[in-house]
Amino acid sequence: MLFSVKENETTSRRDRIWLISIMAFVLAVSVFVVLSHNNYFLLGDLNEPNNDDVKYVRSAETLLEGGPLTYINLDSGTEPSAFIMPGMPLLLAAFIGPLGQEGGITAFRLFQCLEQVACVYLLFLIARRVFNRRIALVACVLAALYPPDYFSSGVILTESTFRLLCMLLVLAMMVAVERRKLSGYIIVGILTAAAAYFKPQASLFPAVLLFLWLRDGYSFKEMLRYAGAVLGTYVLLLCPWWIRNWNTFGEFILFTRSAGSPFLLGTRIKYGLPPAGFFDAYPQYDPATIFKGWDSSAIDKGLDILRYGFSHHFWTYLHWYTLGKLEGLYIESYYWRPIWPIQRPFMDAMQKVLVCVTLVGLVSALVRERFGRLLPLLLTFAYFTALYIPFVAFGRYGYPTIVFMLPFTAYALCKVWDLLRRRHTVSGSAGEGYTFK
Repeated sequence: MLFSVKENETTSRRDRIWLISIMAFVLAVSVFVVLSHNNYFLLGDLNEPNNDDVKYVRSAETLLEGGPLTYINLDSGTEPSAFIMPGMPLLLAAFIGPLGQEGGITAFRLFQCLEQVACVYLLFLIARRVFNRRIALVACVLAALYPPDYFSSGVILTESTFRLLCMLLVLAMMVAVERRKLSGYIIVGILTAAAAYFKPQASLFPAVLLFLWLRDGYSFKEMLRYAGAVLGTYVLLLCPWWIRNWNTFGEFILFTRSAGSPFLLGTRIKYGLPPAGFFDAYPQYDPATIFKGWDSSAIDKGLDILRYGFSHHFWTYLHWYTLGKLEGLYIESYYWRPIWPIQRPFMDAMQKVLVCVTLVGLVSALVRERFGRLLPLLLTFAYFTALYIPFVAFGRYGYPTIVFMLPFTAYALCKVWDLLRRRHTVSGSAGEGYTFK
């Protein structure tokens, strides 16, 4: 079975007890944090929507009132919008509809607590397939001790749900490649479409299947057949969104109209203005409005900034679009509302330690393990990292990928533990009769 913890015979009853205990701990802490902090996690004002979370709530309420899909951007928030995908407003509406705003928001947060628990379970299944049950359990412990997960349970954003869908998608892809059944690839198409309804960035992720197919010696005919199953399922499930956009706006909109905004903001180095001399070279732009906009004009502004930046400040922009973006995605923690007793400076330090240990584990695994075995984790990390490089990159967008780094963190810790244990065994063997195990 796809989600069975018993599939691998090396998973003992003791392992299952450990896993259930970790999951119970995550559920208890998540629920306590959510119920005790409540609207502390709001980023905006429910009465005057001024941030993504409260804008999602307003969009959900408009749907429940019989209105169209809306989003407060440069308009009043009452006109039909293609600024966002509909997944988050629809999900929120499912809770707010029967329970009202306050009860619905609380129920949604509790739902995200369950998502956190499900992610721990999926992490175990994924890490066990790539490494073994020991490393999988250590990765689950690390996940249970990762504070941003508890913040993510309380905040009303897409990241928790999107991360869950990505983990389901990765596991489904691994199983589909192993079993070579058409039904497995239909599930991959379903999960890709579901993820796209929250974040369209997931739409091209199944392309990494090509590397897994080559690894496992798929024939060209098999590749075409299974690619067709994924693509056909995805297209079928995205059709309602495309039809809605055509009927509403009279044009084909693949995902949203807002791609220009993250691209333009991605050119902004450390939240500053373009380099000195840019406004002389491009006098049509105003420093007060240079980073405003979200349509094709925003893309044009972003391209002009890049042309000037790489022409006159090449190394600064090269650094920003390599190490700078990586720092934003993975060094900056997704922890905007600190939870006592862990404050933001301590969490930032923890995040740096986590990344350093992960890099050690990654290098060690690349040297010691078969490369093909690591591909599912490496491809997931590479895909979502490369995807955000051209756009705005910060901790919120890197958060869903962090969970795929934890098996490498666990790998490093297990190897260090094994090394220390061997040294202890050797040192004790002469005087205390210890033997190698």
